[in-house]
Order: sequence, then C-alpha cells, then structure tokens
Amino acid sequence: VSPFLSLLHSISSGLSDAELSAMKFLCRDKIRKRKLEMVQSGRELFSILMEQQEISIGSLEFLRTLLQHIDRDDLVAQLVQFEEEEPHAPGDVPDVHEQPVAVICDSVGREWKKLMRELGMPEVKLDRIEAAHRFNLYEQLVQALREWQRWKGKDAKVADLIKALRGCSLNLVADMVEE
Repeated sequence: VSPFLSLLHSISSGLSDAELSAMKFLCRDKIRKRKLEMVQSGRELFSILMEQQEISIGSLEFLRTLLQHIDRDDLVAQLVQFEEEEPHAPGDVPDVHEQPVAVICDSVGREWKKLMRELGMPEVKLDRIEAAHRFNLYEQLVQALREWQRWKGKDAKVADLIKALRGCSLNLVADMVEE
C-alpha cells in the first residue's frame, strides 16, 4: 500500500461531515460545483484534487492549507510527520563528511531563520518547521537543515553552508565548520 494513499485515507477517516463540507466549500475555485456536489467523502475529494494535480506526494501545501482552515491541527501534524519521514533515494542525501549539522546547531541559535533564508529556503517551509517545533530552537534548526538537504539533494554542499554562514556574519561558526 502506498504510504501517501494511506495518509490520505487516514485523514479522510478523521473528517466529520461538517469538516468535509467546509473543505468542499474551500475547493470551489478549484473544482466545478456539480462535481463538488457529488463528493461524499474525503477520499473522493482527494481523488479529484489528485486528478487536477492540486495535491500529490511532492506537493501537499494545498492539503495543509485546507486542514489549517478547518482547524484540524492534529491532521496537519500527521501531514508534517509524513513529509519528514518520506523516503528519499540514497543518492539524495549528502555523505557523512558533508553533515556539519551538530556544529551549526550548537552555535547558530536564534539566527537559524536568517541562515536558512541565506541558503534560499522558502519562507513557507521555515514557518512550517517553526510551528511544528514551536518551543525547541535546537530542533527547529536540525529540521531546517534536514529539509535543506532534502530540498537540495546532491547539491547540498558544506561550501554552501559556509558561504551562507559568512553571509549572515556568523564567521566563527563558519570557521568551526571548515575545521
């Protein structure tokens, strides 16, 4: 069974009739009215959204927005967990020598968002990470660096981290990473 389809089934099972109705309303600009009227379950709604390429395994932003609008933070958390555990091809993650994560996490602190912006991370991803780990600064940075590594794949290089650290005037941390 596809983990993605299993996730959608789980989310669908957790929706009340009122929540499904609210989600259908929010999709009116994406799906024709006649088609929406025939939708009886979350699974049916998700199938239409997948057909129209509004949601996919690599693009869950629209689904996250729908769940946030119906105030289902528990389902948003389930979605975030799926994204964080999503398997990646072995070649997508840099080797051990290119993971100075511990040095950076121990030294950067509150400047983590500035660093991630310097690395080109989208603001939406930063906000999602911050919300998921609201009271744990260290974990926010760990997850942000992991997300950057996933996002960049084989192009996630230590040299880019050092350049970004220097761009944020975090020269001491950059020096420690170089060592």
